[in-house]
Amino acid sequence: MKINLKNSSINSEELESCSRIIRVAHEKLHLKTGAGSDFLGWVNLKIEKSELEKIKCAAKRIREKSDILIVIGIGGSYLGARAVIDALSHNFYPKNVIFAGNNLSPDYLNDLLDYVSTKSITLNVISKSGTTTEPAIAFKVLRDYMEKRYGKEETKERIFVTTDKEKGVLKEISDQNGYETFVVPDDVGGRYSVFTAVGLLPIAAAGIDIDKILSGVYDAEEEFKELEKNPCYEYAAARNILYSKGKKIELLVNYEPKLHYISEWWKQLFGESEGKEGKGIFPASVDNTTDLHSMGQYIQEGERSLFETVINIREAYRDIEFSVPEDSIDQLQYLNGQTMNEVNHKAMKGTVIAHTEGNVPNIMIEIDRLDEYNIGKLLYFFEKACGISGYLLDVNPFNQPGVEAYKKEMFRLLGK
Repeated sequence: MKINLKNSSINSEELESCSRIIRVAHEKLHLKTGAGSDFLGWVNLKIEKSELEKIKCAAKRIREKSDILIVIGIGGSYLGARAVIDALSHNFYPKNVIFAGNNLSPDYLNDLLDYVSTKSITLNVISKSGTTTEPAIAFKVLRDYMEKRYGKEETKERIFVTTDKEKGVLKEISDQNGYETFVVPDDVGGRYSVFTAVGLLPIAAAGIDIDKILSGVYDAEEEFKELEKNPCYEYAAARNILYSKGKKIELLVNYEPKLHYISEWWKQLFGESEGKEGKGIFPASVDNTTDLHSMGQYIQEGERSLFETVINIREAYRDIEFSVPEDSIDQLQYLNGQTMNEVNHKAMKGTVIAHTEGNVPNIMIEIDRLDEYNIGKLLYFFEKACGISGYLLDVNPFNQPGVEAYKKEMFRLLGK
């Protein structure tokens, strides 16, 4: 994994000028002396062997018992799992994991019930407290549906709960009904929880090898732990340098449709971590080359408040080579002898050149291929960069006080 800053408009002197504040941020993170230090369990996360086996056994039973696992959760309780599952699954084959409890649309939930009416289902409800409105409503509706369909005893075997170890409404419901439970660690916030049972159980239930993912995570922990020559810190420093120059919007750019929900996960990670106290880079995203035909005009010539971070996947899992006769009427002779992956990369390189010339700085994050190991490494890279970046911005990267504002007004309107 590599970070490339040659098109970022940032010089070595500017990066060097950040060395002192990066050292301070590094010490806050690793010595747990900074704001939010109670939520740093993800930095050196190690899943106990017994916990990992429990997750794998439950995932095996889920696959054997059901056609569909419905994951109920919102924010960090579902985005990480969805990001990994989408990134590592076939673009078109139906997935055996679907998601609920991430919105309040009655049409969505009714459509979901229609879809699963002829399929065998299990549930994994994920919530630290059990009182978050969106998943609480979805859980009530789906649990009632399952109890009518399967009866209470069988339903008990089809519900898996990931919640607080000791307290909360969902823990109480689980204890009363005998649901199998997994723990949301006290020292890991939701948006950093993809490599705990929160993310690993749905990912394993999708048939993805979580050992390979964790191998990437653990290698990343080791590789990115040093202060010097740390790509996480380079990325954090670069984005804050650009922010100080008036680049207040960061676009995460991908050239692979499977990465769409990686971008959605990334937006929550950085948006909740940094958007506070009137500060923070606004995290947005585009899926290229698709969005070059919609957002491309604005990026090239609109207000100059943007910079881009491009995820470059060097190797395609499968490729297509072009063989075009010189007299072909489709005028695609220029592709002759090239592969589709090469064409995609040339589109990416051309876009970087054009946008850089249009005063949109580009940071590039390069990974070898889209597989379990590299996804584990990539997501840990972003988590660590986000923690450091928040400290560089002088905010607490591990709380989200603003999230409660809408809940307060919603509950008032509902009469709670």
